[in-house]
Amino acid sequence: MNISVVIPVYNGAKTIEALVQRLGQVLPTVAEAFEVILVNDGSPDHSWEIIIALSKQYPWVRGVNLMRNCGQHNALLCGIQAACYEITITMDDDLQHPPEEIPKLLTKMQGNFDVVYGVPRRRQHTWWRTLFAALTKRAVAWVMGIPSMQDIGSYRAFRTEIRRAFEHFRGSDVLIDVLLSWGTNRFASVTVEEDSRMAGKSNYNFAKLVRVSLLVLTSYTTVPLRFASIMGFLFTIFGALVFLYVIITYLLAGSIPGFPFLASTITVFSGVQLFALGIIGEYLARVFNRTGGRPPYTIDTFTDKGLSAE
Repeated sequence: MNISVVIPVYNGAKTIEALVQRLGQVLPTVAEAFEVILVNDGSPDHSWEIIIALSKQYPWVRGVNLMRNCGQHNALLCGIQAACYEITITMDDDLQHPPEEIPKLLTKMQGNFDVVYGVPRRRQHTWWRTLFAALTKRAVAWVMGIPSMQDIGSYRAFRTEIRRAFEHFRGSDVLIDVLLSWGTNRFASVTVEEDSRMAGKSNYNFAKLVRVSLLVLTSYTTVPLRFASIMGFLFTIFGALVFLYVIITYLLAGSIPGFPFLASTITVFSGVQLFALGIIGEYLARVFNRTGGRPPYTIDTFTDKGLSAE
């Protein structure tokens, strides 16, 4: 078995050296050949200098430096497309994903699975982030067409050949989990340990989690548009019933309710219209990004000429 480990790096100067050292102890025990691809995602610190030094120290370390910060999933896509071996493992650069848990992922894959997620036994997050992340993961699983697969995370192992399903993907809004579902539906998960963050803090705040949720719902499914259409149809019926009520009231009582009734009706209909327009606006933004020609990532330099920008 040969393994490629892909790690997006952002402000990882304090952790990636220790991470590579631990990988160097684990990978020889589970793979005949292996590589570690470190994708520097526009880190403002000196992560790239450390990656260069690591690539000189370890021949199995390869580095990619992106021209700007593109996002975690975009950086992952870059590394996945550059992977050379038949099994790809993705993990974070903050040492929360112990390399010593990799054998668990590989063992689970032997059960005829194509993608295996490492699910933390105990999460190191605040309660609100855990709750919001759980809702987002349910949405991702639903979009993937595998609603029972809700244990989704960035610690994963999969068969590299799956990337053929999205090798021509060029959108700037990337979600690796959905892309993987384009190539297989054989997903599984295994419980792993998760260590505390060794340095820095999470780059995912509330705003970014909301953005990921919108990305899931408007980039890979048309369900929100259909929902807006259904709401429009239902409120059209509601409007017809209100009109009928006004006519009957006028014929029976000779008058109709005044300003409060009119104001509340206008408010309801205006709210629904703005909501529907907001959904359409999100889709238009995605279409604009896709047709604008903006690539998911742009590579600046490599530490290994064997890496490809394609």
